[in-house]
Amino acid sequence: MSLKPYLLATSALACLLPILTVAQNIVPGQSEAKKLDEIIVTATRSAQTLKSSIGDNTVVNREALNQTPDASLAEVLGRQHAITFVNYGGPQTLSTINIRGTNSNQSLVLIDGVRTNNGSNGLPALNTMPINSIERIEIVRGASSSLYGADAIGGVVNIITRKPGDKQPFEAYANMGVGTYSTSEYDAGFSGSHNGLSYSLYGGYGQSAGFNATSDKNYYFNPDTDSYYRSNIGGQVGIAWQTDQTLTLRTYQSRNNAGTDLGTPYFNDRGIQTLSSTALTSSNQINKVWLSTLTASILTDQYDTENLPTGNLNSIQTYKTEQTQYVWQNNFKLSDAQQFSLAYERVNQKVTGQFSDGDYVSPSYVGYQNAEVLTNSFVGVYQGEWGPHAVQLSARNDANSQFGNFATGSIGYAYQLTSQWRANVGFNTGFRAPNFNELYWPATSSFIGNPNLQPEKSKNIEAGLQYTHRDGQLGVTIYQNEITNLIINEPSQPGSYIYQANNIGKATIKGLTLNGNQSITPHTQIIGSFDWLSPINDDTNELLPLRAKQVLRLAAEHTWGEALFGLEWYVSSARREAFSQNNMGGYGLINASFAYTVSKHATVQVRWNNLLGKEYNLVENYNTPGSNVFVNLALSY
Repeated sequence: MSLKPYLLATSALACLLPILTVAQNIVPGQSEAKKLDEIIVTATRSAQTLKSSIGDNTVVNREALNQTPDASLAEVLGRQHAITFVNYGGPQTLSTINIRGTNSNQSLVLIDGVRTNNGSNGLPALNTMPINSIERIEIVRGASSSLYGADAIGGVVNIITRKPGDKQPFEAYANMGVGTYSTSEYDAGFSGSHNGLSYSLYGGYGQSAGFNATSDKNYYFNPDTDSYYRSNIGGQVGIAWQTDQTLTLRTYQSRNNAGTDLGTPYFNDRGIQTLSSTALTSSNQINKVWLSTLTASILTDQYDTENLPTGNLNSIQTYKTEQTQYVWQNNFKLSDAQQFSLAYERVNQKVTGQFSDGDYVSPSYVGYQNAEVLTNSFVGVYQGEWGPHAVQLSARNDANSQFGNFATGSIGYAYQLTSQWRANVGFNTGFRAPNFNELYWPATSSFIGNPNLQPEKSKNIEAGLQYTHRDGQLGVTIYQNEITNLIINEPSQPGSYIYQANNIGKATIKGLTLNGNQSITPHTQIIGSFDWLSPINDDTNELLPLRAKQVLRLAAEHTWGEALFGLEWYVSSARREAFSQNNMGGYGLINASFAYTVSKHATVQVRWNNLLGKEYNLVENYNTPGSNVFVNLALSY
């Protein structure tokens, strides 16, 4: 990529910074004061306003999600500062995120507080979480293992599913959209609350003929197009059986049937992923000081591949994670400005699988050598404010049946310099537990597990400064994350083609983020962020793969009567490929949007993504969508 467009982009941001603000998805006409009154739970495991939270946190609300009805969850997250994403040939394929330059398995994703990173490869099933099922997304950047345990080295993303409305006994919505690649998306839902009973039910279906996931230079190239069919349903019902005593049952079910490419002999290769989560929560205000919350949940993540039968194998291989999680949390309100939380958590993950041993002559099925890991955890969180000072402390111990005890901690401090300026600093530690593939993969022709692996460790330090006024906000954050005990795949024996995971690596990730938003007029908003990143493998002094050193996001929104016009510009610098070590060139994308409110119950939306038809890659030799249009009719009652 030529430096000239990138320098131009950087200069444009520099000119806009004095009028930018922190909130990424502001709704036209909404003041910053109202925006920062958003509630976030994930940052401290208890409800607080976004403006009082310490650190670089974000809430993406339902109003913002409504503006991108065609987007995948990974794409929505990739629009937020300090987060990038990749997929392997379309939104239906494996999709991963990198928060602040960490690996995709070093960030924890929750659904309504329930862990979703699966046991086999440690990744969440982002491609099975359509945004039609989401009420809001809470993002906490920086190591958060002292709050949520393993895998939270880069941060935590909490997906809050659709909740009952609290203003009227019944409300409903529906969306119907069509677009390029014969794409169609439909979803609907209703909710309400009355006399202590609350309820919600939602569901959706989408399909697309897709495009070819791989280029002809890819080893797994197949000259077909890769379609997808996905469906989801979910909801919750809650009853307040007494004042401040509630019982809530919540469920989420999703299935994604996706086309993939596995090379010759050519076949309609499919990857079918099913995600199921059900939770029962009892929330009880014991007295004015003590709030007790008990949650029991069951989660299943199953991935099946359907390929051409070979030798002794039929066409199906299976990887399945079954998880039970119990959390008992107690919040003690010591005063109006002080709170202490104590929680116990028990997570039992069981992984089963039936997959090929990789033998080229006579392949056969194998499975995992060990099927289960149990973790018992205790966590304590303290929050306090004294005038302009605010403190957050947290500590956690995870007792894991595989690697023993692991303790983490965090301290955050904020100081309100003036009514408009606030500064904060923080230090926290984190870890990533080895996944079942790394630990217990059976001996095959290419890989063998290592049951002696220990967790990866991290130490993160950061500082931030925010400026807020009624019509805008500006934020800057600098951070450094040192990761040791990195798990790296290397030959199991010198000269062997069979690889094994070992704790031998070290990385240092340094970064700076500028982000903001400003209302230029009551009808015009400007949104922007710039990320500078230095993700270095300390053992090789090379950049970590698939990370861009610079990413720029700029957007503008303008309302004219009942119409809303939007324009987005995304610019990324070059990235290094993971396997070939080649550099993938930088790229820039322009997206446009238009919405017109026909009546108080109907809105027509149009999005034109990749307006100029830019050809680019997120992963080498895997394709990305060209110029594409999506038209949606949104109805509400």
